[in-house]
Amino acid sequence: MLKTVARRKAVGPARRCRRSKWASLLAPAVTALLLLAAAIVTPPALAQSNEAFRQFVTELWPEAQGMGVSRATFDMAFRGVEPDLSIPDLVLPGQTKEVKGQAEFTRTPAEYLNVSHLTRLSEQGRTLLTQHAADLAKIEQVIGVQRHVVLAIWGRETAFGAHRSPHYAVQVLATQAWLGRRKEMFRTELLYALKMLEDKVRTRETINASWAGAMGLTQFMPSEFYTLAYDLDGDGRKDIWGSVGDALASAANQLKTKGWVPGQAWGYEVRLPASMNCLAEGADHARPMREWIKLGVARTRGREFPADIQDAQALLLTPAGAYGPAFLALENFLVIKRYNTSDLYALFVGNLADRIAGGGDFETPWASVRQLPAKSVEQLQERMQGLGYAVAKVDGKAGMNTRSLVGAYQKANGMKVDCWPTEAVLTHMRGSTARGPEPAAKPADGTDSDPTRGRSGLGVR
Repeated sequence: MLKTVARRKAVGPARRCRRSKWASLLAPAVTALLLLAAAIVTPPALAQSNEAFRQFVTELWPEAQGMGVSRATFDMAFRGVEPDLSIPDLVLPGQTKEVKGQAEFTRTPAEYLNVSHLTRLSEQGRTLLTQHAADLAKIEQVIGVQRHVVLAIWGRETAFGAHRSPHYAVQVLATQAWLGRRKEMFRTELLYALKMLEDKVRTRETINASWAGAMGLTQFMPSEFYTLAYDLDGDGRKDIWGSVGDALASAANQLKTKGWVPGQAWGYEVRLPASMNCLAEGADHARPMREWIKLGVARTRGREFPADIQDAQALLLTPAGAYGPAFLALENFLVIKRYNTSDLYALFVGNLADRIAGGGDFETPWASVRQLPAKSVEQLQERMQGLGYAVAKVDGKAGMNTRSLVGAYQKANGMKVDCWPTEAVLTHMRGSTARGPEPAAKPADGTDSDPTRGRSGLGVR
């Protein structure tokens, strides 16, 4: 780890004396404060953490051996390694404060889709579009993913290589496998990281990663390197760290494997008719584009939808509920979500790709909203589930399913329908008058009377 050494400015005798006097007076108080802070932030249950972590590593050895990892590589990988308790998404014993989450679920849409950041990246992207034209053309031809999209993935993941992965992959993956929310997934990724060391794909000094263990220019998990990395330049190596062509082709190959539809957009910003609102969001209401158009959904800025997507399935997306733009999202939006399971991530990549291709900002601005903490979202999901709402997963993340059900709850309880989870909604749910979902009204012929409801072919919950 590089350390920055600050130069001490020269000071006169009088100032040096005053500083020394104050330092001697404050030293005991500072020491006491530091000890108090350590007692507060270090849960008592973690006092035996080093021994418990060593036991966790010991129990991991047979699985690593089964992956072809030698004892020498295993010991080298874990030499001096201790858990990193500063990384997000950990559940620490005895911890009562909010678990630190990832940006996709802790920032508001306006914060995550920062206009100035998107503008800077799109300007860089247009330069890279020319610089890597040959590789991008080959990716489009051979893999079938548009050049603007793979550049947008690169821009979102590492700001075109400007953001370096700061962590030792084995350390963060072991920490997540021991104390994270998704232990089994990270245990598998840890084993693949050890395999990367055994196969000399990376060395201990170069196997750097994000806090979640993702690596390279386009942020691949270790298992994805083995299954999806792509050798575009044909040199016999899948170099997602140093070869832009390999990294972009690997991202394209991952999108293709996850169901990318060649030539199709991710989606379009739209204006909703007065008869429709955020209650129509989500896969449960997905329908062909032509049906959305018949219902009065129009593309922004007076543009027409392409003629060749009339039969394509689309779902309504309102990331900020009633407090921001609305979109019709196609299959490729959901494919991007499979790269990183977040509405905001997929929207960021989609909009950045559009900007690189010559597009601009959204027509409808984001209003100022507050992001509810994950624990509060979990409580909200649990209460809705208890009331009979079809909550897909209690995970503290306010995605399409949760937002739509918040809107349904608001409607059933005579509240303003904005589909945005707030403390006020949660407080209402805690009251004795909280009502469950309204029964779906059916006309005489037995067909669904809800003009926004359809069957999804988009493969999401």
